[in-house]
Amino acid sequence: MAYDFNEAINRRGTGSLKWNVGEKELPMWVADMDFRAAPEILEALQARLEHGIFGYSVLPDEWYEAYIGWWERRHGFRMEREWLSFCTGVVPAISSIVRKLTTPNENVLIQTPVYNIFFNSIVNNGCRVLENPLRYENGVYSVDFEDLERKLSDPQTTLMILCNPHNPVGKIWDREALGRIGELCKQHHVAVVADEIHCDLTEPGRGYVPFASVSETCRDIAITCIAPTKAFNLAGMQTAAVSVADPALRHKVFRGLNTDEVAEPNALAVPAAVAAFTRGGPWLDALREHISVNRRRVDAFLRAELPRFHLVPSEATYLLWIDLGMPATEFCAFLRKETGLFVTRGGAYGATGENFIRMNIACTGATLEDGLQRLKRGAVLWDAR
Repeated sequence: MAYDFNEAINRRGTGSLKWNVGEKELPMWVADMDFRAAPEILEALQARLEHGIFGYSVLPDEWYEAYIGWWERRHGFRMEREWLSFCTGVVPAISSIVRKLTTPNENVLIQTPVYNIFFNSIVNNGCRVLENPLRYENGVYSVDFEDLERKLSDPQTTLMILCNPHNPVGKIWDREALGRIGELCKQHHVAVVADEIHCDLTEPGRGYVPFASVSETCRDIAITCIAPTKAFNLAGMQTAAVSVADPALRHKVFRGLNTDEVAEPNALAVPAAVAAFTRGGPWLDALREHISVNRRRVDAFLRAELPRFHLVPSEATYLLWIDLGMPATEFCAFLRKETGLFVTRGGAYGATGENFIRMNIACTGATLEDGLQRLKRGAVLWDAR
């Protein structure tokens, strides 16, 4: 089946967070896509709607089998049924885990620049953010293991949130780096919450390595948060899963999710996930090709038209991390005011992101071209102030 990712779909007036902007503004910020869900998913949801009764839901065998089968086929990692728990989303899961596995004023370690909501999940639950800033050298990110070990050795550090692949820098962590992280966390009695929600949005031909698959050490300390929501544009469906191999750790996580009342699926959450992971593969592969084309277009445009801006090499996600070489906060506000282009300032992801912007390219080719021209116009106007 052919899938059209260049069809223009008007999202204004639909209650969309992303498109809740001015009439002449172009939003390329929050991480959702401007594409309809896969036809295979829409068919499954339509069938559920036509049944017409939306009572309380259970998790059928098909839900477990969908997750297990997808991760085994696509990522070479076998999860067991008992490892899996439903959750209404990855962010609710992370917040619940922080509440259950820490006490107030303990440190939760994150690797910045990183998804800004991690800060909220930590601070809002009475803990302290402990940053392990990524190294940024010659336009490439890596882990500062010396700093990581020093901060994990602090007895107040009890939890680490790992972003794999990493949002916003688009880095796929390799097996060696993940293994070293796991060994250090095990040594210092730190559990790892692995946010792997972007794992299916890799460049064509590229895979990712599930943290829990690297070694027994990693598996025993891992709490893996996964979902179809990013890859299949289903964020509004409130559907995700948490996978925990270690029985004692799993019990704590399961109790937290249930205590926080985020462990029950709505009537559409299960069929959406099952359809995505059993029938959505061809659509996803076509999507990844489209995003790859968009990514290459941005790179070529910046090199030709805005050479002082540097696109950080991206291996995953549909979120581009662009080094402006100057503070971005004022520029982003100026860009939106003067051109209508709405991108995210890098400082939202930690102080080390201050000179960057994050741009969402999960859109049509025409929308992308519009965004790039606005970016260029904004840069010219900025220089002419």
